[in-house]
Order: sequence, then structure tokens, then C-alpha cells
Amino acid sequence: MATVPVQLSTFTDTVQKEGIVILDFWASWCGPCVAFAPVFEGAADRHPDITWGKIDTEAEPELSHALGIRSIPTLMVFRDGIRVFSQPGMLPKDVLERLVEDVRTLDMTEVKKHARPA
Repeated sequence: MATVPVQLSTFTDTVQKEGIVILDFWASWCGPCVAFAPVFEGAADRHPDITWGKIDTEAEPELSHALGIRSIPTLMVFRDGIRVFSQPGMLPKDVLERLVEDVRTLDMTEVKKHARPA
């Protein structure tokens, strides 16, 4: 699956659906963001059942601020509408693959017991 742009207007609908959503917060001037893009896009191709979203922090400053993005790239992962991971910095391919597998195997019953209301 190709990556999809996510904006303030589409964010809630994107992350609140069932399944896994992985978001990449980036900017065109950010060297590590540019270097991470092929890793992110490759993972999107390998895992088409996951929604892979890209948020341009320059175009979406309100959204970035609301989510507490302080450095880029930052990855944020949602499963079934619950944020389960957020970390600044680019991930190597093998670490991103391990993250995908870890999120797939999460016990969501247990996660939902500890989730804060939106």
C-alpha cells in the first residue's frame, strides 16, 4: 500500500479506525526524514494491510503541536484507535519490521484496560 498524506482534517478518521496506523511526521528540509522515507515506504509496500500515513509538519503545524511533536522524524503508531507507540528518530529497516510485528501481536484487551479516554 502506498503512503497517504494525513492532515488535521483527516487525522481523527485515519487513526480511529480498526487496525494498525503508522504515522511518519516529517519535513522536506529534514535530512534524517529524507533518509528514512525509503525505509517507511518500503515497509508500506511489504505490509499493505496497515495504513501508512505521512504528516508534513511544515504544512500541519497545528496537528504537530497538538500531538506534542518536538523533533522529526517521529513515528506514532495506533492500533484500533489507541496510540501504542511514539518515538522520535529514524528507525532502521529491521527495527521498523520488529515494531510492526510487536504491534500486530499486542494483546489489545490488556491495552484497552490501561488506555486513557480520548
